Amino acid sequence: MPVPETAPRRAALLTLGCARNEVDSEELAGRLTGSGWELVESDEKPDVIVVNTCGFVEQAKKDSIDTLLAASDAANGAKVVAVGCLAERYGKELADQLPEADAVLGFDAYPDLAERLSDVIGGHAPEPHVPVDRRSLLPISPVERPAAAGDVEIPGHAWVPNLARTRLSDGPVANLKLASGCDRRCAFCAIPSFRGSFISRPPDDVVAEAAWLGMQGVRELVLVSENSTSYGKDLPGGTRALVRLLPRLTHVPGIDRIRVSYLQPAEMRPDLIEVIATTPGLAPYFDLSFQHASPSVLRRMRRFGSRPDFLDLCARIRALAPEAGIRSNVIVGFPGETEQDVAELEAFLTGARLDAVGVFGYSDEDGTEAEHYDDKVPAEVIAARVERITSLVEELMSQRAEDRVGTEVTVLIEAEEDDDFECTGRAAHQAPEVDGECVVERGAGLRIGDLVRCEVVGTEGADLIVSPRETVPRSALGARVEASAGASQDAG
Repeated sequence: MPVPETAPRRAALLTLGCARNEVDSEELAGRLTGSGWELVESDEKPDVIVVNTCGFVEQAKKDSIDTLLAASDAANGAKVVAVGCLAERYGKELADQLPEADAVLGFDAYPDLAERLSDVIGGHAPEPHVPVDRRSLLPISPVERPAAAGDVEIPGHAWVPNLARTRLSDGPVANLKLASGCDRRCAFCAIPSFRGSFISRPPDDVVAEAAWLGMQGVRELVLVSENSTSYGKDLPGGTRALVRLLPRLTHVPGIDRIRVSYLQPAEMRPDLIEVIATTPGLAPYFDLSFQHASPSVLRRMRRFGSRPDFLDLCARIRALAPEAGIRSNVIVGFPGETEQDVAELEAFLTGARLDAVGVFGYSDEDGTEAEHYDDKVPAEVIAARVERITSLVEELMSQRAEDRVGTEVTVLIEAEEDDDFECTGRAAHQAPEVDGECVVERGAGLRIGDLVRCEVVGTEGADLIVSPRETVPRSALGARVEASAGASQDAG
């Protein structure tokens, strides 16, 4: 039966990479649905499959290319379009080397995505963009941007902008973007070159989107950016903007827990530590980008700190909130790293007793300073060090989990019990996907989105085994007032 000419275009969105990319995909979905498109799964005969790629490290690039190839193989007549960081970073080079992709679109194509995809479907793919160092572009400061058009007033809530965002998940957790870009110049990282300079979102916009997410059934917000501790440096009032914004977000109806991610240790001021550690409704959770603990390695990385500095930071956090979760990532095998440097990292990890640690082996990244460093560590040595540090942190994470046995945690349920799987969720010290989880004893009858006070009765590695005690009503954590009560405050 022929499809009517008036049938909407159909698009499938596949997302790889970080939480920031997930928000980008939901914004792309919003632009498409706002233009009359229908969102479908990739096996439901879409007209186009849009792959939001990741271009952070070598493995992420490989995963993105493999996903594009798999989408092409299964396309069944659909066009395949690459967007995201890999597409932005390599542009025409990616298009030349990957003819399976019908188009490669950079970030500047996002505002007109529906039109661009229609051109691709019609056989008129735009020329792939030629990448530039986006730090050389001058972003429009948030304070200079015009007010959003089409804002709406919703009774009982703060003003909510006409958001170009469509949720791609109905889960109780959502990412919320604080800012984009990065002004740091870490020697190993290429992100600023393709994500651009740091630019904060206005506080009222963040609060408004949080209110909208609360109305979509979200109970936990994860605040994301390339560097959350820089939030507000380009706004009136400077970096204290984050200290002022976080308490405002705890008043958003429907939102029971707020988590801040991507914190720079060198930028953790006492007031920010205190507000995260002690404010009801904020998870006492510190996602700190340590990367290493040897001063000599950190200096070569163009970063700051040392083992004593980092241990002192952890101690100050736990003095305010002994139950606080602290997680980090570390890089081993950085050019010039010695056995003494690795021993310094081991000493830090042993003393810090972090809740979760991601361990990565160094690899050269195009366009970075470290790519041209001498004293490269041999690949086999890097692999051995990754295995060595991973073994250590797995043991330390298990010990840290065991410390929580007998304590109470508040768990947000994200997966229900069935015949094959137990009910699982996360406590305040556990972020989605990157940390451990809580496994609820069978027979509790809990549903996705429930918030439950539980006793920790056992562990499985970094995971906690918990026994439910009391379900928490929505918006019962901390004082809650209408978000509009603070909407007129200057969060800058």
